[in-house]
Amino acid sequence: MSYPTIEDCVGNTPLVRLQRMNTTSNTILLKLEGNNPAGSVKDRPALNMIQGAEEDGHIQPGDRLIEATSGNTGIALAMAAAIKGYKMCLIMPDNATTERKDAMRAYGAELILVSAQEGMEGARDLADAMAARGEGIVLNQFANLYNPRAHIHGTGPEIWQQTKGEITHFVSSMGTTGTIMGVSEYLKGQNSAIQIVGLQPVDGDQIPGIRRWPKAYLPAIFDSKRVDRVMDIRQKDAEDTMRRLAREEGIFAGVSSGGSVFAALELAKSVENATIVAIVCDRGDRYLSSGVFSE
Repeated sequence: MSYPTIEDCVGNTPLVRLQRMNTTSNTILLKLEGNNPAGSVKDRPALNMIQGAEEDGHIQPGDRLIEATSGNTGIALAMAAAIKGYKMCLIMPDNATTERKDAMRAYGAELILVSAQEGMEGARDLADAMAARGEGIVLNQFANLYNPRAHIHGTGPEIWQQTKGEITHFVSSMGTTGTIMGVSEYLKGQNSAIQIVGLQPVDGDQIPGIRRWPKAYLPAIFDSKRVDRVMDIRQKDAEDTMRRLAREEGIFAGVSSGGSVFAALELAKSVENATIVAIVCDRGDRYLSSGVFSE
């Protein structure tokens, strides 16, 4: 008998109905990506980027990989590197939660911190500089086509099958934009009328996992034509909805997931006969030390 390995457990996550928070006649469904082995939607592209680099001959076991991350991709890459036998160096802002830093180290990754002021832009610049000095190989989730392909071949088909093709709207936070780009390409290929809704924080707010990129740092994989509507989300609304999800639905999720569900609820007020699918990116346990669940 052939038993699965841990990498076989990436994907095929549940799609569940929002029960108490949705007061409209529309259906709101949540894709629980925290059920992936390393706890987030980023497990999919992390594994796919390493597998793709292997297939293309760009890396081989024992190589040192470098990546800038705000958290979830780093944890997922640390897991994937452990599975595949790579050294993983992760660069991230120092204001990330303790749980995220510890999870990366638990998988054996080396962690380099930049200041919160330097942010993800500074982390990306440092990763590029290290690669230029020959200190490792950057996978570059922001420009790597294996990022959205993980969702073209995984997340998108799963949602289509789980909704039996009834999905009318797809809602996703935009960070690297890999999820929304890949799912959009697949779903639009099945039904061009499906509306793709992307989320970014209002100017000045900070929501882990959602970014409002300066033009110079806009991910190369992003194509604005694949997004029908962009909604600005307030940090307070994302956090309030995240707490409500745990208390009213029993769904323990992170801040960006709160933003996605808030957007889905707002959207449901203005449409009819809709089946809205929102991505719940990760679990809430990696945000506990930030105090967001204590308020």
